[in-house]
Amino acid sequence: MNNEADYGRMILPEVMDLTNTLEFKQGLQSLYDQGCGVIMLDCSHLQMIDNAGLGSLVLFQKKLKERGGELRLVKVTHPYIKHLFQMIDLARVIHIEEAP
Repeated sequence: MNNEADYGRMILPEVMDLTNTLEFKQGLQSLYDQGCGVIMLDCSHLQMIDNAGLGSLVLFQKKLKERGGELRLVKVTHPYIKHLFQMIDLARVIHIEEAP
């Protein structure tokens, strides 16, 4: 998977919780159905994520990995989000690029 058509990108909202997880999953599914092997999630606005949001991330990472792709969290800027991802060791499962 080397060409640009294999990549998808989404910008996450400030809050990812049960109220918007379905919409998030639909967006990811759309990129997946278009054949995107690598989906980059821009976390620069993300300030809060609950279990439903985290579960969706792990679910889609598994789905993408099964076909040789991956989910990437980029521009992780908010201190709470950085701490949460470190605390649950999410980097073991999903590629995370913290912003400086």
